[in-house]
Amino acid sequence: MAQPAVRSRHTVLLTAVVAAGVAAGVLPFEAPAAAAYPQRAIRLIIPYPPGGAGDIIGRILAARLGEAMGQQVVADNRPGGGQVIATQLTARANPDGYTLLLASATHTINPGLLKKLPYDSIRDFSAITVVADSPLLFLAHPSLGVASIQELVAAAHARPGRINYASSGPGTGGHLSVELLKRMTNIDLVHIPYKGAGPALVDLVSGQVQVMCTSPLPSLPHVRAGRLKGLAMTGRARSSAAPEIPTVAESGVPGYESTLWYALLAPAATPQPVMRRLHAETVKAIRLPGVVEQISALGAQPIGNTPQEVTKFLQSEIARWTRLIEQANIRAD
Repeated sequence: MAQPAVRSRHTVLLTAVVAAGVAAGVLPFEAPAAAAYPQRAIRLIIPYPPGGAGDIIGRILAARLGEAMGQQVVADNRPGGGQVIATQLTARANPDGYTLLLASATHTINPGLLKKLPYDSIRDFSAITVVADSPLLFLAHPSLGVASIQELVAAAHARPGRINYASSGPGTGGHLSVELLKRMTNIDLVHIPYKGAGPALVDLVSGQVQVMCTSPLPSLPHVRAGRLKGLAMTGRARSSAAPEIPTVAESGVPGYESTLWYALLAPAATPQPVMRRLHAETVKAIRLPGVVEQISALGAQPIGNTPQEVTKFLQSEIARWTRLIEQANIRAD
């Protein structure tokens, strides 16, 4: 007859423990769940082709995160479709921490650029951290005769609609960065879209086009060789990759900022213990001296902010790029 009373005392004790945990904002048995993850390889989906800065940063992260997590993190390149293919794949994956996405600025451009996306860029994802960001570099062919943003703006005012600029395609970071400059300085430049940054940069070097805004990684060698003029970096501060080049903001356009960034996202509803582990290990990994050095060599800098900060950042980026896309009447085609 005493056994039910024992069970009752156990039930009361368990109920009290659970209630205390809930009151403290901790779900019951979270620690064992977090400790058990991961038990197999993790897939990091990279929505860019191999070889670019985003791919390199993703592979650096995969290697170090794998070491920290005790399981392999496999880099899975899924380029194409304006990054929609890779992003949709992640959104539809099981929210168990075994599928992650290295999203970029395109993640916040697409909602304004594409009328129908097969996912919601905020609701269908759980933000982990911004891994790194990098400024873009405004470039000009020497024949244009400008060596700064101030001179470019003056030349564009003197010759409205007669100076052209290349981009790697409509709605890309480089395209929108120039459109942002146009809006903020009231200048008229003619857009020449290409199918990728590579061919656009080739034509800029040959003088077929006059201006471009693109990643410093492939373009700085041309600046150092005198084939192109480096006008300004688009970040908030000067880049360690070329500290001699000023920012657009300090070149007479206060408030200007546009960067390429890479954020680690998981599918929505990924368990919080898993999210906390991923955030802690990712931030530790990108702050290792060797990783900082590798990322800096790409003209980028590690970030490592909180999930809440990432979510607010994504929301603000979607709002500002959507507004610019509507104002400039930019279309994906």
